[in-house]
Amino acid sequence: MLMFQNDYSEIAHEAVLQRLVETNYDKVGGYGMDPYCESAKEKIRAAIESPEAEVFFLVGGTQTNQVVIDTVLRPYEGVIAAQSGHVSVHEAGAIEFSGHKVLTLSQHEGKLDAAEVEQLIADFYADGNHEHMVFPGMVYVSHPTECGTLYTKAELAAISAVCRRYEIPLYLDGARLGYALAAKSDLSLADIAKLCDVFYIGGTKVGALCGEAVVFAPGKMPSHFVTSVKQHGALLAKGRVLGVQFDTLFTDGLYERISRNAIVAADRIRAALREKGYRQMFENPTNQIFVVFSNEQCAALGEKVSLSFWEKYDEEHTILRICTSWATKEEDVDALIALL
Repeated sequence: MLMFQNDYSEIAHEAVLQRLVETNYDKVGGYGMDPYCESAKEKIRAAIESPEAEVFFLVGGTQTNQVVIDTVLRPYEGVIAAQSGHVSVHEAGAIEFSGHKVLTLSQHEGKLDAAEVEQLIADFYADGNHEHMVFPGMVYVSHPTECGTLYTKAELAAISAVCRRYEIPLYLDGARLGYALAAKSDLSLADIAKLCDVFYIGGTKVGALCGEAVVFAPGKMPSHFVTSVKQHGALLAKGRVLGVQFDTLFTDGLYERISRNAIVAADRIRAALREKGYRQMFENPTNQIFVVFSNEQCAALGEKVSLSFWEKYDEEHTILRICTSWATKEEDVDALIALL
């Protein structure tokens, strides 16, 4: 069975596993208070060109989104997100579970529009009853989006300007950030660090065993953040497991280098789909490809390849997602193209 269902089927890049083995018996402090975490933090600060940024390591994406959003927001605030945003749809209500409403806006191939964000906030404060309503307290975006699309630097800058005008934080979910960088987005890590109040660099889907690196702009980390992480049950005693991985991923450009493999594989598949006349739902340059298949094609493919169901297109067609990763093999791409 070919696997193109997600980008976290494999455990971890061999360099990450090797470094974990090499450091296995080192005795260091817990909860991220160790030299590996400190080294990883410094490498990330250098990569984002922000020496005063605060970096903290968490285990997974949903956990990271819930912890960050819950600790940054006041109890009466909600978070603005696209209707298709990960926190809006695919996190089992984790944000609402923490007591914060997700305030959804229309999505444009997965993206928020700055003017619509501003209109939502302006309408809220223009309402004479807004003290009885959930305050818009944060804007959430993901890069890449759920549709695999990318924000341009101008688009993110426009949203950032709205957030700063209304003094609310901008949070960027970077679960697949490596693939955005490898796809030659005009948004660099340094740009993201300047435009966002908080973002995270995904490791789970980009070569790590597990782990996400949360980055707060200088002075933006909530007070007693570690205590809040502990309250959420998200503080890893063996924190160095995360530090070792990010220290490895941010050595000699490994993070972006291995991400490139996913983009090369996806580009080959996209070209084959176009040649064979398949309809792709979104034009995007990243590692997620959304294809309209007939139900008969879905059944035939399902016997030999594992793909991710996205949504029904109509009674006779279904949208499936083809997802490549840092570990996708060329021979598997060849086999998939032959099946197509």
